[in-house]
Amino acid sequence: MFEALTERLTGVFDKLTGRGALSEADVDAALREVRVALLEADVALPVVKDFIAKVKPQAIGETVVKSVKPGQQVIKIVHDALIDMLGGDAPPEGLRVHGEPPNVIMMAGLQGSGKTTTSAKLALRLTKTDKRRVLMASLDTRRPAAMEQLSTLGKSIGVDVLPIVQGQPPAEIAKRALTAARLGGHDVLILDTAGRTTLDEDMMTEAALVASIARPSEILLVADSLTGQDAVETARRFHERLPLTGLVLTRTDGDGRGGAALSMRAVTGLPIKFLGAGERPDALEPFEARRVAGRILGQGDIVGLVEKAAEQVDRAEAEKMAAKLAKGRFDFDDMEKQLSQLIQLGGLKGVMGMLPGVGKIKNQLDEAQLDDRQLRRQIGIIRSMTREERRKPDLLNGRRRARIARGAGVEVVDVNRLLKMHRNMADMAKAMGKGKMPFAMPGGRPSPEMLKNLGAGAQLPGLNPSGGLPGLPGSNKKS
Repeated sequence: MFEALTERLTGVFDKLTGRGALSEADVDAALREVRVALLEADVALPVVKDFIAKVKPQAIGETVVKSVKPGQQVIKIVHDALIDMLGGDAPPEGLRVHGEPPNVIMMAGLQGSGKTTTSAKLALRLTKTDKRRVLMASLDTRRPAAMEQLSTLGKSIGVDVLPIVQGQPPAEIAKRALTAARLGGHDVLILDTAGRTTLDEDMMTEAALVASIARPSEILLVADSLTGQDAVETARRFHERLPLTGLVLTRTDGDGRGGAALSMRAVTGLPIKFLGAGERPDALEPFEARRVAGRILGQGDIVGLVEKAAEQVDRAEAEKMAAKLAKGRFDFDDMEKQLSQLIQLGGLKGVMGMLPGVGKIKNQLDEAQLDDRQLRRQIGIIRSMTREERRKPDLLNGRRRARIARGAGVEVVDVNRLLKMHRNMADMAKAMGKGKMPFAMPGGRPSPEMLKNLGAGAQLPGLNPSGGLPGLPGSNKKS
Protein backbone atom coordinates (compact mmCIF):
# COMPACT_ATOMS: atom_id res chain seq x y z
CA MET A 1 0.00 0.00 0.00
CA PHE A 2 2.86 2.41 0.82
CA GLU A 3 4.93 1.45 -2.22
CA ALA A 4 4.78 4.82 -4.03
CA LEU A 5 5.38 6.77 -0.82
CA THR A 6 8.29 4.52 0.13
CA GLU A 7 9.89 4.96 -3.29
CA ARG A 8 9.53 8.74 -3.12
CA LEU A 9 10.89 9.09 0.42
CA THR A 10 13.77 6.71 -0.28
CA GLY A 11 14.81 8.93 -3.17
CA VAL A 12 14.71 12.02 -0.95
CA PHE A 13 16.81 10.44 1.78
CA ASP A 14 19.32 8.92 -0.64
CA LYS A 15 20.24 12.46 -1.65
CA LEU A 16 20.83 13.39 2.01
CA THR A 17 22.84 10.33 3.05
CA GLY A 18 25.21 10.77 0.13
CA ARG A 19 26.53 14.06 1.53
CA GLY A 20 29.13 14.59 4.20
CA ALA A 21 27.48 17.69 5.62
CA LEU A 22 24.09 19.34 5.29
CA SER A 23 23.23 22.99 5.16
CA GLU A 24 19.98 24.39 6.43
CA ALA A 25 18.94 24.87 2.79
CA ASP A 26 19.59 21.16 2.08
CA VAL A 27 17.33 20.06 4.94
CA ASP A 28 14.67 22.60 4.00
CA ALA A 29 14.60 21.36 0.39
CA ALA A 30 14.37 17.74 1.53
CA LEU A 31 11.45 18.51 3.86
CA ARG A 32 9.63 20.25 1.01
CA GLU A 33 9.93 17.02 -0.98
CA VAL A 34 8.72 15.00 2.02
CA ARG A 35 5.70 17.31 2.27
CA VAL A 36 4.86 16.81 -1.41
CA ALA A 37 5.32 13.04 -1.07
CA LEU A 38 2.87 12.89 1.84
CA LEU A 39 0.30 15.01 0.03
CA GLU A 40 0.60 12.85 -3.09
CA ALA A 41 0.04 9.82 -0.86
CA ASP A 42 -3.35 11.37 0.05
CA VAL A 43 -2.43 12.25 3.63
CA ALA A 44 -4.77 14.91 5.03
CA LEU A 45 -3.36 18.44 4.69
CA PRO A 46 -3.67 19.34 8.43
CA VAL A 47 -1.82 16.12 9.30
CA VAL A 48 0.97 16.96 6.85
CA LYS A 49 1.28 20.50 8.25
CA ASP A 50 1.55 19.20 11.82
CA PHE A 51 4.09 16.56 10.73
CA ILE A 52 6.39 19.08 8.99
CA ALA A 53 6.01 21.55 11.88
CA LYS A 54 7.20 18.86 14.29
CA VAL A 55 10.08 17.61 12.13
CA LYS A 56 11.52 20.90 10.83
CA PRO A 57 12.87 22.42 14.09
CA GLN A 58 14.69 19.19 14.90
CA ALA A 59 15.92 18.58 11.34
CA ILE A 60 17.58 22.00 10.98
CA GLY A 61 18.97 22.13 14.51
CA GLU A 62 22.67 22.43 15.36
CA THR A 63 22.95 18.71 16.19
CA VAL A 64 21.83 17.62 12.74
CA VAL A 65 23.67 20.21 10.67
CA LYS A 66 27.00 19.49 12.41
CA SER A 67 26.63 15.76 13.09
CA VAL A 68 28.97 13.21 11.53
CA LYS A 69 26.14 11.56 9.57
CA PRO A 70 23.48 14.26 9.29
CA GLY A 71 21.51 12.42 6.59
CA GLN A 72 20.96 9.43 8.88
CA GLN A 73 19.99 11.78 11.69
CA VAL A 74 17.29 13.41 9.53
CA ILE A 75 15.94 9.99 8.57
CA LYS A 76 15.72 9.07 12.26
CA ILE A 77 13.83 12.29 13.04
CA VAL A 78 11.33 11.62 10.21
CA HIS A 79 11.04 7.99 11.33
CA ASP A 80 10.23 9.00 14.91
CA ALA A 81 7.71 11.59 13.70
CA LEU A 82 6.00 8.95 11.53
CA ILE A 83 5.71 6.69 14.57
CA ASP A 84 4.06 9.51 16.53
CA MET A 85 1.68 10.22 13.64
CA LEU A 86 0.67 6.54 13.50
CA GLY A 87 -0.03 6.25 17.21
CA GLY A 88 3.21 6.21 19.16
CA ASP A 89 5.77 3.62 20.13
CA ALA A 90 3.58 1.68 22.56
CA PRO A 91 2.92 -2.04 21.93
CA PRO A 92 -0.13 -2.84 19.76
CA GLU A 93 -3.38 -2.29 21.62
CA GLY A 94 -5.12 -5.63 21.95
CA LEU A 95 -8.83 -6.38 21.89
CA ARG A 96 -10.81 -5.85 25.09
CA VAL A 97 -12.04 -9.38 25.55
CA HIS A 98 -11.00 -10.10 29.12
CA GLY A 99 -14.18 -9.18 30.97
CA GLU A 100 -17.19 -11.25 31.99
CA PRO A 101 -18.19 -13.38 28.97
CA PRO A 102 -19.56 -12.98 26.47
CA ASN A 103 -17.37 -10.02 25.48
CA VAL A 104 -19.06 -8.35 22.53
CA ILE A 105 -17.20 -6.97 19.52
CA MET A 106 -19.38 -4.88 17.22
CA MET A 107 -18.25 -4.37 13.62
CA ALA A 108 -19.33 -1.14 11.94
CA GLY A 109 -18.65 0.39 8.54
CA LEU A 110 -19.97 1.09 5.07
CA GLN A 111 -21.17 -1.60 2.70
CA GLY A 112 -18.26 -3.19 0.85
CA SER A 113 -15.62 -2.15 3.38
CA GLY A 114 -14.94 -5.77 4.32
CA LYS A 115 -16.83 -6.09 7.63
CA THR A 116 -17.96 -9.69 7.10
CA THR A 117 -14.55 -10.97 6.00
CA THR A 118 -12.87 -9.05 8.83
CA SER A 119 -15.33 -10.54 11.35
CA ALA A 120 -14.22 -14.02 10.29
CA LYS A 121 -10.54 -13.03 10.41
CA LEU A 122 -10.94 -11.69 13.95
CA ALA A 123 -12.81 -14.83 14.99
CA LEU A 124 -10.04 -17.04 13.63
CA ARG A 125 -7.37 -14.96 15.37
CA LEU A 126 -9.21 -15.06 18.70
CA THR A 127 -9.71 -18.82 18.35
CA LYS A 128 -6.13 -19.70 17.34
CA THR A 129 -4.02 -17.08 19.12
CA ASP A 130 -6.07 -16.25 22.22
CA LYS A 131 -7.77 -19.66 22.58
CA ARG A 132 -11.20 -18.04 22.93
CA ARG A 133 -14.51 -19.65 22.05
CA VAL A 134 -16.21 -17.35 19.55
CA LEU A 135 -19.75 -16.95 18.22
CA MET A 136 -20.44 -14.79 15.16
CA ALA A 137 -23.81 -13.28 14.24
CA SER A 138 -24.85 -11.35 11.14
CA LEU A 139 -27.22 -8.42 11.63
CA ASP A 140 -27.25 -7.44 7.95
CA THR A 141 -30.91 -8.22 7.25
CA ARG A 142 -30.93 -6.08 4.11
CA ARG A 143 -28.42 -8.33 2.39
CA PRO A 144 -29.24 -12.02 2.90
CA ALA A 145 -26.11 -12.89 0.93
CA ALA A 146 -24.01 -11.27 3.69
CA MET A 147 -25.65 -13.49 6.31
CA GLU A 148 -24.98 -16.56 4.18
CA GLN A 149 -21.41 -15.41 3.60
CA LEU A 150 -20.72 -15.20 7.35
CA SER A 151 -22.23 -18.65 7.83
CA THR A 152 -20.00 -20.09 5.09
CA LEU A 153 -16.90 -18.39 6.50
CA GLY A 154 -17.71 -19.71 9.97
CA LYS A 155 -17.84 -23.27 8.68
CA SER A 156 -14.55 -22.87 6.80
CA ILE A 157 -12.64 -21.68 9.90
CA GLY A 158 -14.47 -23.84 12.46
CA VAL A 159 -16.20 -21.00 14.33
CA ASP A 160 -19.83 -21.07 15.52
CA VAL A 161 -22.32 -18.81 13.70
CA LEU A 162 -25.79 -17.88 14.98
CA PRO A 163 -28.46 -19.63 12.86
CA ILE A 164 -30.36 -17.35 10.49
CA VAL A 165 -34.02 -16.64 11.32
CA GLN A 166 -35.78 -15.00 8.40
CA GLY A 167 -37.63 -11.73 9.06
CA GLN A 168 -36.01 -11.01 12.43
CA PRO A 169 -34.87 -7.37 12.86
CA PRO A 170 -31.25 -6.53 13.85
CA ALA A 171 -32.13 -5.61 17.45
CA GLU A 172 -33.83 -8.98 18.01
CA ILE A 173 -30.92 -10.83 16.39
CA ALA A 174 -28.55 -9.05 18.80
CA LYS A 175 -30.64 -10.16 21.80
CA ARG A 176 -30.83 -13.74 20.51
CA ALA A 177 -27.07 -13.76 19.89
CA LEU A 178 -26.35 -12.61 23.45
CA THR A 179 -28.54 -15.36 24.86
CA ALA A 180 -26.98 -17.99 22.58
CA ALA A 181 -23.46 -16.89 23.52
CA ARG A 182 -24.22 -17.13 27.26
CA LEU A 183 -25.90 -20.52 26.98
CA GLY A 184 -23.20 -21.83 24.65
CA GLY A 185 -20.32 -20.82 26.89
CA HIS A 186 -18.75 -18.52 24.30
CA ASP A 187 -16.08 -16.09 25.43
CA VAL A 188 -16.57 -13.63 22.58
CA LEU A 189 -19.55 -12.59 20.46
CA ILE A 190 -18.84 -10.80 17.16
CA LEU A 191 -21.76 -8.81 15.71
CA ASP A 192 -21.48 -8.07 11.99
CA THR A 193 -23.77 -5.07 11.49
CA ALA A 194 -25.39 -3.81 8.29
CA GLY A 195 -23.80 -1.14 6.12
CA ARG A 196 -24.87 1.23 3.37
CA THR A 197 -23.07 2.55 0.33
CA THR A 198 -23.14 5.97 2.03
CA LEU A 199 -23.70 7.23 5.57
CA ASP A 200 -27.37 7.75 6.40
CA GLU A 201 -29.51 8.35 9.48
CA ASP A 202 -31.25 4.94 9.40
CA MET A 203 -27.95 3.07 9.52
CA MET A 204 -26.63 5.19 12.39
CA THR A 205 -29.84 4.82 14.38
CA GLU A 206 -29.83 1.05 13.89
CA ALA A 207 -26.16 0.79 14.91
CA ALA A 208 -26.76 2.91 18.01
CA LEU A 209 -29.71 0.69 19.01
CA VAL A 210 -27.66 -2.49 18.62
CA ALA A 211 -24.86 -0.93 20.69
CA SER A 212 -27.30 -0.01 23.48
CA ILE A 213 -28.58 -3.61 23.58
CA ALA A 214 -25.28 -5.49 23.26
CA ARG A 215 -23.09 -3.03 25.25
CA PRO A 216 -19.97 -4.06 23.32
CA SER A 217 -16.53 -3.83 24.86
CA GLU A 218 -15.20 -3.06 21.37
CA ILE A 219 -16.82 -1.15 18.50
CA LEU A 220 -14.47 -1.44 15.55
CA LEU A 221 -14.89 0.61 12.41
CA VAL A 222 -13.85 -1.32 9.30
CA ALA A 223 -12.61 1.06 6.58
CA ASP A 224 -11.39 0.37 3.06
CA SER A 225 -7.89 1.86 2.77
CA LEU A 226 -8.28 2.20 -1.01
CA THR A 227 -10.86 4.95 -0.55
CA GLY A 228 -8.22 7.38 0.76
CA GLN A 229 -9.52 10.52 2.46
CA ASP A 230 -13.13 9.29 2.15
CA ALA A 231 -12.23 6.62 4.71
CA VAL A 232 -10.97 9.32 7.10
CA GLU A 233 -14.20 11.29 6.76
CA THR A 234 -16.25 8.11 7.28
CA ALA A 235 -14.32 7.37 10.48
CA ARG A 236 -14.86 10.90 11.78
CA ARG A 237 -18.62 10.83 11.16
CA PHE A 238 -19.07 7.35 12.62
CA HIS A 239 -17.18 8.39 15.73
CA GLU A 240 -19.56 11.32 16.20
CA ARG A 241 -22.48 8.88 16.54
CA LEU A 242 -20.90 5.73 17.99
CA PRO A 243 -18.33 5.31 20.77
CA LEU A 244 -15.76 3.67 18.49
CA THR A 245 -12.83 1.99 20.21
CA GLY A 246 -10.61 1.26 17.23
CA LEU A 247 -10.12 0.98 13.48
CA VAL A 248 -9.42 -1.87 11.08
CA LEU A 249 -8.04 -0.96 7.66
CA THR A 250 -8.80 -3.46 4.90
CA ARG A 251 -7.25 -4.04 1.46
CA THR A 252 -3.84 -2.81 2.58
CA ASP A 253 -2.33 -5.25 0.08
CA GLY A 254 -3.80 -3.17 -2.75
CA ASP A 255 -2.32 -0.23 -4.63
CA GLY A 256 -3.78 2.50 -2.43
CA ARG A 257 -1.51 5.41 -1.62
CA GLY A 258 -1.59 4.90 2.15
CA GLY A 259 -2.92 8.33 3.10
CA ALA A 260 -5.88 6.90 5.02
CA ALA A 261 -3.63 4.91 7.34
CA LEU A 262 -1.38 7.89 7.95
CA SER A 263 -4.28 10.28 8.57
CA MET A 264 -6.80 8.23 10.53
CA ARG A 265 -5.09 8.18 13.89
CA ALA A 266 -4.35 11.90 13.78
CA VAL A 267 -7.85 12.89 12.61
CA THR A 268 -9.94 10.59 14.85
CA GLY A 269 -7.62 9.94 17.80
CA LEU A 270 -8.61 6.25 17.53
CA PRO A 271 -6.03 3.48 17.44
CA ILE A 272 -5.66 1.42 14.27
CA LYS A 273 -5.84 -2.09 15.70
CA PHE A 274 -5.51 -4.32 12.64
CA LEU A 275 -4.59 -4.30 8.96
CA GLY A 276 -6.31 -6.64 6.53
CA ALA A 277 -3.87 -7.71 3.82
CA GLY A 278 -5.71 -10.22 1.65
CA GLU A 279 -8.77 -12.42 1.37
CA ARG A 280 -7.38 -15.40 3.29
CA PRO A 281 -8.88 -15.89 6.79
CA ASP A 282 -5.42 -15.51 8.35
CA ALA A 283 -4.56 -12.32 6.42
CA LEU A 284 -4.96 -10.01 9.40
CA GLU A 285 -2.06 -8.46 11.26
CA PRO A 286 -1.91 -6.29 14.40
CA PHE A 287 -1.06 -2.68 13.64
CA GLU A 288 2.21 -1.51 15.17
CA ALA A 289 3.35 2.04 14.43
CA ARG A 290 7.10 1.31 14.52
CA ARG A 291 6.84 -1.52 12.01
CA VAL A 292 4.65 0.42 9.60
CA ALA A 293 6.98 3.43 9.80
CA GLY A 294 9.89 1.09 9.04
CA ARG A 295 8.12 -0.25 5.96
CA ILE A 296 7.32 3.27 4.71
CA LEU A 297 11.00 4.26 4.97
CA GLY A 298 12.16 1.07 3.23
CA GLN A 299 13.58 -0.48 6.40
CA GLY A 300 11.48 -3.64 6.10
CA ASP A 301 9.78 -5.55 8.89
CA ILE A 302 11.94 -8.48 9.93
CA VAL A 303 10.03 -8.94 13.22
CA GLY A 304 6.77 -9.25 11.30
CA LEU A 305 8.33 -11.77 8.93
CA VAL A 306 9.62 -13.87 11.84
CA GLU A 307 6.17 -13.79 13.47
CA LYS A 308 4.54 -14.90 10.23
CA ALA A 309 7.02 -17.75 9.95
CA ALA A 310 6.37 -18.80 13.56
CA GLU A 311 2.62 -18.96 12.83
CA GLN A 312 2.85 -20.77 9.49
CA VAL A 313 5.81 -23.11 9.82
CA ASP A 314 5.43 -26.37 11.72
CA ARG A 315 8.27 -26.55 14.27
CA ALA A 316 8.69 -30.33 14.14
CA GLU A 317 8.73 -30.28 10.33
CA ALA A 318 11.27 -27.44 10.35
CA GLU A 319 13.58 -29.36 12.70
CA LYS A 320 13.30 -32.43 10.48
CA MET A 321 14.21 -30.34 7.45
CA ALA A 322 17.17 -28.78 9.29
CA ALA A 323 18.50 -32.22 10.22
CA LYS A 324 18.23 -33.32 6.60
CA LEU A 325 20.02 -30.22 5.33
CA ALA A 326 22.77 -30.75 7.90
CA LYS A 327 23.49 -34.07 6.12
CA GLY A 328 23.66 -32.27 2.80
CA ARG A 329 20.43 -33.82 1.47
CA PHE A 330 17.81 -31.84 -0.44
CA ASP A 331 15.36 -33.51 -2.82
CA PHE A 332 12.28 -32.34 -4.73
CA ASP A 333 9.96 -33.23 -1.82
CA ASP A 334 11.94 -30.81 0.34
CA MET A 335 11.79 -28.21 -2.38
CA GLU A 336 8.01 -28.50 -2.67
CA LYS A 337 7.65 -27.93 1.07
CA GLN A 338 9.85 -24.84 0.86
CA LEU A 339 7.83 -23.38 -2.02
CA SER A 340 4.53 -24.10 -0.24
CA GLN A 341 5.76 -22.38 2.93
CA LEU A 342 6.85 -19.37 0.87
CA ILE A 343 3.28 -19.04 -0.46
CA GLN A 344 1.89 -19.31 3.09
CA LEU A 345 4.18 -16.50 4.23
CA GLY A 346 2.69 -14.17 1.62
CA GLY A 347 4.49 -15.18 -1.55
CA LEU A 348 7.72 -13.85 -2.99
CA LYS A 349 6.65 -10.21 -3.13
CA GLY A 350 5.11 -10.38 0.34
CA VAL A 351 8.27 -11.80 1.91
CA MET A 352 10.69 -9.58 0.01
CA GLY A 353 8.60 -6.52 0.82
CA MET A 354 9.38 -7.12 4.51
CA LEU A 355 13.14 -7.24 3.94
CA PRO A 356 15.24 -4.09 4.52
CA GLY A 357 16.50 -2.29 1.42
CA VAL A 358 14.46 -4.24 -1.10
CA GLY A 359 12.79 -1.02 -2.29
CA LYS A 360 16.12 0.07 -3.78
CA ILE A 361 16.13 -2.91 -6.16
CA LYS A 362 12.43 -2.67 -7.01
CA ASN A 363 13.05 -2.35 -10.76
CA GLN A 364 15.19 -5.47 -10.78
CA LEU A 365 12.51 -7.38 -8.88
CA ASP A 366 9.86 -6.21 -11.35
CA GLU A 367 12.01 -7.37 -14.25
CA ALA A 368 12.37 -10.77 -12.58
CA GLN A 369 8.57 -11.14 -12.87
CA LEU A 370 8.11 -12.41 -9.32
CA ASP A 371 4.66 -13.93 -9.36
CA ASP A 372 3.11 -16.48 -7.01
CA ARG A 373 1.63 -18.21 -10.03
CA GLN A 374 5.22 -19.12 -10.90
CA LEU A 375 5.60 -20.73 -7.48
CA ARG A 376 2.45 -22.77 -8.02
CA ARG A 377 3.66 -23.75 -11.48
CA GLN A 378 6.92 -24.98 -9.96
CA ILE A 379 4.95 -27.03 -7.42
CA GLY A 380 2.84 -28.44 -10.28
CA ILE A 381 6.00 -29.59 -12.08
CA ILE A 382 7.26 -31.35 -8.95
CA ARG A 383 3.90 -33.07 -8.47
CA SER A 384 4.07 -34.38 -12.04
CA MET A 385 7.15 -36.40 -11.09
CA THR A 386 7.04 -39.94 -9.77
CA ARG A 387 7.96 -40.55 -6.14
CA GLU A 388 11.29 -42.05 -7.22
CA GLU A 389 12.09 -39.06 -9.47
CA ARG A 390 11.47 -36.63 -6.62
CA ARG A 391 13.91 -38.48 -4.40
CA LYS A 392 16.52 -39.08 -7.15
CA PRO A 393 16.69 -36.04 -9.46
CA ASP A 394 19.55 -37.63 -11.43
CA LEU A 395 16.98 -39.96 -13.02
CA LEU A 396 15.46 -37.07 -14.95
CA ASN A 397 16.73 -37.63 -18.49
CA GLY A 398 15.34 -35.93 -21.59
CA ARG A 399 12.46 -38.37 -22.06
CA ARG A 400 11.32 -38.08 -18.46
CA ARG A 401 11.52 -34.27 -18.58
CA ALA A 402 9.29 -34.21 -21.66
CA ARG A 403 6.74 -36.42 -19.88
CA ILE A 404 6.78 -34.23 -16.76
CA ALA A 405 6.32 -31.08 -18.88
CA ARG A 406 3.25 -32.62 -20.57
CA GLY A 407 1.81 -33.65 -17.19
CA ALA A 408 2.30 -30.17 -15.70
CA GLY A 409 1.13 -28.32 -18.80
CA VAL A 410 4.42 -26.45 -19.23
CA GLU A 411 7.37 -26.40 -21.64
CA VAL A 412 10.46 -28.55 -21.20
CA VAL A 413 12.46 -25.36 -20.65
CA ASP A 414 10.37 -24.72 -17.50
CA VAL A 415 11.30 -28.18 -16.19
CA ASN A 416 14.97 -27.51 -16.98
CA ARG A 417 14.78 -24.20 -15.12
CA LEU A 418 13.34 -25.96 -12.08
CA LEU A 419 16.11 -28.57 -12.20
CA LYS A 420 18.73 -25.82 -12.27
CA MET A 421 17.04 -24.09 -9.37
CA HIS A 422 17.05 -27.35 -7.40
CA ARG A 423 20.70 -27.95 -8.24
CA ASN A 424 21.68 -24.53 -6.87
CA MET A 425 19.74 -25.13 -3.65
CA ALA A 426 21.10 -28.67 -3.27
CA ASP A 427 24.69 -27.44 -3.75
CA MET A 428 24.18 -24.90 -0.97
CA ALA A 429 22.71 -27.60 1.27
CA LYS A 430 25.76 -29.79 0.66
CA ALA A 431 28.13 -26.92 1.41
CA MET A 432 26.35 -26.18 4.68
CA GLY A 433 26.31 -29.89 5.51
CA LYS A 434 30.11 -29.87 5.30
CA GLY A 435 30.30 -26.95 7.70
CA LYS A 436 30.87 -24.34 5.00
CA MET A 437 28.83 -21.17 4.73
CA PRO A 438 28.65 -20.40 0.99
CA PHE A 439 27.02 -17.03 1.43
CA ALA A 440 29.61 -14.34 2.16
CA MET A 441 33.23 -13.57 2.95
CA PRO A 442 34.42 -11.06 5.56
CA GLY A 443 33.39 -7.58 4.53
CA GLY A 444 30.03 -8.74 3.16
CA ARG A 445 31.34 -9.75 -0.30
CA PRO A 446 29.84 -12.87 -1.92
CA SER A 447 31.99 -15.96 -1.56
CA PRO A 448 33.28 -17.89 -4.63
CA GLU A 449 30.94 -20.79 -3.75
CA MET A 450 27.95 -18.47 -3.70
CA LEU A 451 28.89 -16.92 -7.04
CA LYS A 452 29.30 -20.39 -8.51
CA ASN A 453 25.85 -21.45 -7.28
CA LEU A 454 23.97 -18.27 -8.05
CA GLY A 455 25.62 -17.20 -11.27
CA ALA A 456 28.69 -15.13 -12.01
CA GLY A 457 28.33 -11.46 -11.20
CA ALA A 458 25.75 -11.84 -8.45
CA GLN A 459 25.75 -8.86 -6.11
CA LEU A 460 23.20 -9.92 -3.53
CA PRO A 461 22.17 -13.40 -2.40
CA GLY A 462 20.27 -14.67 -5.42
CA LEU A 463 20.28 -11.34 -7.29
CA ASN A 464 21.85 -10.95 -10.72
CA PRO A 465 22.67 -7.34 -11.68
CA SER A 466 20.79 -7.79 -14.95
CA GLY A 467 17.60 -8.17 -12.94
CA GLY A 468 17.24 -11.95 -12.85
CA LEU A 469 16.95 -13.96 -9.67
CA PRO A 470 18.90 -17.18 -10.21
CA GLY A 471 17.49 -19.95 -8.10
CA LEU A 472 14.10 -18.29 -7.70
CA PRO A 473 10.99 -19.13 -9.72
CA GLY A 474 9.90 -16.54 -12.18
CA SER A 475 13.40 -15.55 -13.27
CA ASN A 476 13.72 -15.45 -17.02
CA LYS A 477 17.32 -14.25 -17.00
CA LYS A 478 20.35 -16.38 -17.56
CA SER A 479 22.39 -17.03 -14.47
